[in-house]
Amino acid sequence: MGKSEKRTVFVCQQCGKESLKWLGRCPDCQQWNSFVETVVTAPVALSRSLSPVSPPEELSQVTLEATDRFPLPLIEFNRVLGGGLVAGSLVLISGDPGIGKSTLLLQASAAVAQDKGGRVVYISGEETLHQIKLRSERLGVKGERLYLLAETDLEVILSQIEQLSPSLVVIDSIQTVYIPEVGATPGSITQVRECTLRLMRWAKLSGVPAFIAGHVTKDGSIAGPRVLEHIVDVVLYLEGEPFSAYRLLRCVKNRF
Repeated sequence: MGKSEKRTVFVCQQCGKESLKWLGRCPDCQQWNSFVETVVTAPVALSRSLSPVSPPEELSQVTLEATDRFPLPLIEFNRVLGGGLVAGSLVLISGDPGIGKSTLLLQASAAVAQDKGGRVVYISGEETLHQIKLRSERLGVKGERLYLLAETDLEVILSQIEQLSPSLVVIDSIQTVYIPEVGATPGSITQVRECTLRLMRWAKLSGVPAFIAGHVTKDGSIAGPRVLEHIVDVVLYLEGEPFSAYRLLRCVKNRF
């Protein structure tokens, strides 16, 4: 196999626009000094389709199965999702640091593992397994059939997931994972975009729904390019006052 072709581009850290040369001001988002030099590796040996080649199928002949959507044991969470998770969907949940994204995802993961009886894989790029265990003890989560993995290399993550064949996957957070071949630092716009695309492709092929947690910037927008919100199927925002015990889970996009 030949070597992957690499090229250097300048990427705006605000909107994701690429340029072959450095620009003082981004022509798209008008931000100053936002371009960062990034090494991009051309993709190799990628399939053009998300599934094996098949002829077009008439809409009236497409059948729905009961397993295409399964409700979550958490009633309010389930309501925000429109009745449950759709098979192969990619759900982005975002919010301020410390707002409770990891806590909510851990509770949902444990509830699915206990109620549905399937395996759930919780991947953390920000905490160790012992730190997650401490939080689970505080929440009263037992953790049967809930598997933890502290890893940031997306290739390793997908390899471990395929061995377990889970019914749900959680990645906390998308800004911490990376693809070695991309050549950019974790959390950069290029890495966030490529990792999300790879996860979306995996979810569609496997039919396993996945949650990804994302941070927000100072102005309240999701950290990373706006295309991130267009890639995923569902976008949720977890909001609330810093010193309040209540949180609001708001859905701003749902393809289903």
